[in-house]
Parts: sequence; structure tokens; C-alpha cells
Amino acid sequence: MNLNLKEVPFSRCGSYFAFSLISESFRGTKAKPGLYLRTIHGDAQSRQIMLVEVTDGNVPVPFEIKAKPELLRLEAVEGYVEISIPEPKVIRVRGQGISLRLFSDAESAFNNAIPFNERMWIINIFSSGVNLMLTSLTGKLNVEAQWNGLKCSFIKFDLLPDETGYFECSIEEFSSSYVPNTYSEFDECVRKVKDEFEAFLDKMPVVPEKYTKARELASYINWSSIVEPNGLIGRPAMLMSKNWMINVWSWDHCFNAIALSYKYPELAWDQLMIMFDHQDDYGAIPDSINDRIPVWNFCKPPIHGWALKKMMENNDELMDRTSLSEVYEPLCNWTNWWFNYRDFDDDGIPQYNHGNDSGWDNSTVFSERPPVESPDLTAFLVIQMETLSHVAAILGRKAQSRIWKQRASDLLDKLLKHSLKGNRLVALQSGTHKQISSRSLLPFVSLVLGKRLPQSVLMTMIGDLKQSVLITEYGLATESVDSPFYESDGYWRGPIWAPSTMLMVDGLRESGEEDLAYDICRKFGNLCVKSGFAENFDALKGDGLRDRAYTWTSSVFLIMMHEYLLKKEVR
Repeated sequence: MNLNLKEVPFSRCGSYFAFSLISESFRGTKAKPGLYLRTIHGDAQSRQIMLVEVTDGNVPVPFEIKAKPELLRLEAVEGYVEISIPEPKVIRVRGQGISLRLFSDAESAFNNAIPFNERMWIINIFSSGVNLMLTSLTGKLNVEAQWNGLKCSFIKFDLLPDETGYFECSIEEFSSSYVPNTYSEFDECVRKVKDEFEAFLDKMPVVPEKYTKARELASYINWSSIVEPNGLIGRPAMLMSKNWMINVWSWDHCFNAIALSYKYPELAWDQLMIMFDHQDDYGAIPDSINDRIPVWNFCKPPIHGWALKKMMENNDELMDRTSLSEVYEPLCNWTNWWFNYRDFDDDGIPQYNHGNDSGWDNSTVFSERPPVESPDLTAFLVIQMETLSHVAAILGRKAQSRIWKQRASDLLDKLLKHSLKGNRLVALQSGTHKQISSRSLLPFVSLVLGKRLPQSVLMTMIGDLKQSVLITEYGLATESVDSPFYESDGYWRGPIWAPSTMLMVDGLRESGEEDLAYDICRKFGNLCVKSGFAENFDALKGDGLRDRAYTWTSSVFLIMMHEYLLKKEVR
């Protein structure tokens, strides 16, 4: 594995550090191009802590980047620099034959470098929200950090080789008070990280042999995107990315939980429950969280019952009564919230108040003014109620199990009476119940109900899907490619996305459309091999778009290649 740091950050499980090669296209930064040490903390004004340069002792020199999970290596003609992150808050660096420069232009009014002793300096980068201790272990340390009465106008650390041509240092993050550390040998640090990643890789789903290399990259993206508990994050949490999508969103986490559920049930459970840790008194869960900030302006669709069902099917350990007791009441409250607070016209069919609530932010389903009663939302709630019925039965709550089963049946009947037009489930404006004209894939996601739907509905909707131009060479576009609203990089108006693909494949399989499901799954696997694990993909060219190291993409790849391809090949 050789990581492309323009797309995939160099980091490690648990850490809020990341190294990225930043260009002008890197979202949300005005930093000049180069290799940066970055922070992933959620409230940082600037994620770029310091520019990393290789020098001849004075002038920067060109270098080549080679990166694998345990080691980042910067190779120049004169020598090399190696970087490892043996612990979440510790970076180790060594070099031979050349020097390393760390530079900050101190854009914040309070950035500062503070001498601790002759070989140790505190680096206070207020704009990034971090305190670091830089310790020169071997070699020479030159510091330029001119104080102007309020801040250092710039901060520059040069780590220079000693007479043997070697230098070594440590960079450690701390909050208020630095505690002295002890340091292992550098090679031991590298071995430690290598062993940790390989242990994680062993717990990832097995995939067909042709996808082995892609599985390794997908596993690295998932492993390295995990952060340790801090602030609002009370469990190990898999972020969506360590590029710029540094949150946990309240449907993304479900796909990550499913991918982990096969062989890593304890971490899978943390991913499922992390959003419920922030559930409010009304039953809502936030749109997203990071370690510093929750977002309550929107929500995300209730796929949690669907996800829990998958997880229970994947691993008997997740049928444990203690675990199910932990999730049961929160999942009940989340389900009821939709009927109590998202059904303004009291017709029994909940609504999305914004495209963001559906997860399909700018889908053409929301071109007309919301609220929108989209059939996928009701479908998710039917499945969630069925899952609650099953969980209640396991917990010995027989009366509640019967109630949830009946509610699921009643809601399905209501959906078919309310949203069925010509044997097609369609999106309606809440209140007026005017049918929304859209060529989005979103209404087809209601096929996740599978054979719960009448055969006539399945035949019509699957027939429409097959005859549409939603299916491309690379998979399922989110807007028909012949729609006037189609955009190649239009977010949910065209590009292929992992969650919509998995929900559709699951629904097609549940509907008996095995061949179509297999074909879409195979296309998605090949797409990931071609273009990595981007946030989304150009539906006609197959190019990766937006954030290029996105965990729900890597998780969906692992799930589908294991669950839908490998198992089919074995059968």
C-alpha cells in the first residue's frame, strides 16, 4: 500500500493528527500547497497546524512521499525523513542526511512558541486549538519565533542532523498540562502501529480475491478515521473522513457499524450507539457531532432499525440482551419522534423538512418547497418498527412486541393508500399531497421494503428502474442522466453514492431481483477499485468526487463485496 496523501490522509486509529498533501482544491483552506500536519478537532479555525518541509539545513528541497499505515517517508536526494504515530497523541520523527522544517505563519492573534528548556518547546497554535510539545531527542534544534508583544509573527523549527547525520524528535499533543514522556525506539514504534493495523485488517469482512488490495485500502481508511473519546465523543468514533468531512453524521455511522459487525462487535456497537448518546428529551438525535460541536438544525433518516437488523444477522454477539436493552428505548423514542414532531398535517405519514433530513441534501425531490412526504422515510420506519418488535420479543416484552408489529403493518397499509400512484410509490408535498415531479432515485429507495410490497408495485417500480437511465456503466446515478437537472458533480443530482447503492441492492435482493442486485454490486466494487473510496462518483465517467477518503464508501464496499458478491460466488 502506498497512500496518496492528496486523497487519503496519513493518520492512525485514535488520533486527531493527520498529515495531508494540500493543493488549491483542498476544501476550506487558503494554505499554500504543501505537506501539512493537521488537526481533526471539530472547532479548529484552521486545520493546518504547521507546514512540513525537507531542507538542506537552510533551503527547502524537493522530496518524494511514500506512505503506508505505519510509516510516512519523505525521500530526497540527500537523505530521508520518517514519521510514525505510535500513539494517538504522539508523533515520532527521524531523519538521515537532511533536515526537517516545521513552519507556521501564525495567522491567529495568539499563536505562540514557548521555550520549555533548551531541547523542548511548547507550540501553542490557537487557530488550530492545539498545544504541542516538541522535543529534540537527537540532533540540533534551531528555533525562530519572534515575539511582538501579543503573538509570534511566525514560528519556524528546524530539526538538523548531528555529526552522524541523524536527528530524531517527538511531537506530543496535550490540553492544559504537559506530563513528561518516555520514548521507545523508533523502529519499535513502527512495528507497534503495523501490528495494530494488521489486527484491525484481520477483523474486516473477507471479499473476493480480485478486491483484496481495495479491501486493504478500505480497511486503512476506516481504521485511520477512528478517533479516541474526547469532548462530546464518549466512545471510539469512526469519522466520515480525516480530510474535511470530520463529523459523525446520524446515518453514515450505521453503515460503518454494519461493516464492523461481522468480526468486531464491540466497536460496531459503539458506532451504532454514538448518536444515541446525544439523544434529546423529545427523542431526536443530532444531525452530526464531532468532539466539539453538535448540529441540531437537521436530522437524518431513521435507518437505524434497518442497520440493527443487519448487525444482528451478521453476529450473534449483537443479540445480547444487555446490548439490546441499551438500544431499545432510544430506538423507540427515535421512532416515535417522527410521528410526534415530523407530521405537521397529522396524516400519519412523517415528513422531511429539508433535503438534508433525508441525507439527499439537494435531491430534485426537494425542488418544490418542503415539507415532503417521501416514501423512503415511511419504508425505513416500517422496518424500524419490525426490528423493535423483534428486539422487544428477545427482551421478553411480548405486549410491546405485538404493538410494534401491528404498528409496522398499519403504517405499511397507510403508505400504500397514501403514496401509491399507478403502482408507483411517489413523493408528495405534505399538506397538499401534490405529487412531486422528480427523476431522482430517491423514491425507488422504498424498494428496501422488498416483498412486503404488493407484487404489482414491485413489478412496476423495478420495471421503471430497468427502463430508466438511472443505471449507468458504473452503477446507480442519483438523478436520471437524461434529466435536465442532472449534474456530473451535482452532489445528489447525479453522482453515485455508496448508501443509496447499498439500500437499493438490499431492496432488490429482498424483492427477488438477485441478478440486477448482483450487477449493481459488481459495478460498485469495480468503481471503487478504479477510483478509490470517494464521497461520491461521477455516474458517467466513474471519477471520484468531493472528499476522497470517505468511510461510508469504504464500509459499503466491504459489506457488499462480502455479503452480496462473495456469498453469491460461494453459493
